Amino acid sequence: MKRYYVIIGNFGSGKTELALNMAFEAAAKGEKVTLVDIDVINPYFRSTERKAELEAAGIRLISPNFTSSGVEVPSIPPEIFSVFSDNSDLVIFDVGGDPVGAIAMGQYYGYFKELENFEVWYVINIRRPLSSGTAENLEMLGKIQGVSRLRVTGILNNTNLAHETSVADVIDGYAVAKELSGETGLPVVGTIGTREILESFSREAEAIGLDRAYIGRLIPIERYMHRDWERYTDKGL
Repeated sequence: MKRYYVIIGNFGSGKTELALNMAFEAAAKGEKVTLVDIDVINPYFRSTERKAELEAAGIRLISPNFTSSGVEVPSIPPEIFSVFSDNSDLVIFDVGGDPVGAIAMGQYYGYFKELENFEVWYVINIRRPLSSGTAENLEMLGKIQGVSRLRVTGILNNTNLAHETSVADVIDGYAVAKELSGETGLPVVGTIGTREILESFSREAEAIGLDRAYIGRLIPIERYMHRDWERYTDKGL
């Protein structure tokens, strides 16, 4: 059955990393994948920055018309509507960070409400501004749901500091994800990180008795956007 995933969260939460990893993994298994880059807000961290790699993997990419073109005012291509009727096995929406970025999703509500198999995942990284605690994430999640008109179905802990990430960072993210789950009733779908970090985290989680229900599935990823993190740190992004 055709699957749809909408990845949302604050700036720097890791939406794009997750979207790229999901797309590449599915394509490697022979699935027909479409990745919709609907980030019309942040010009620095976008799935489209990996356009060449995506195309080489046979992944269809749909993105705002300003992306990589030098056009300052973005527009959403009507091609996006085609994903609700094409023959893709998997469609992933990489949505712009914060409520302003999520507004673009509202126009597709009529299509999403007819779908039987789609997930809306809220990604948290408590090492980023405006999402460092439960209250901030609860407010952000509520605002994004309001403007996108889509109901979140799961939470993912992607707390990291790029190449400086420690197990302690992931554990701190676990605590917030657990509290956020308790406040919203949403399940923690998974914990994201590099394979090395997740292996260390898994051992530590068992040693200190963390509740697996709030860890979810361990999701190892490659960090395709790490060079961009380093390049734009001085911009406060």
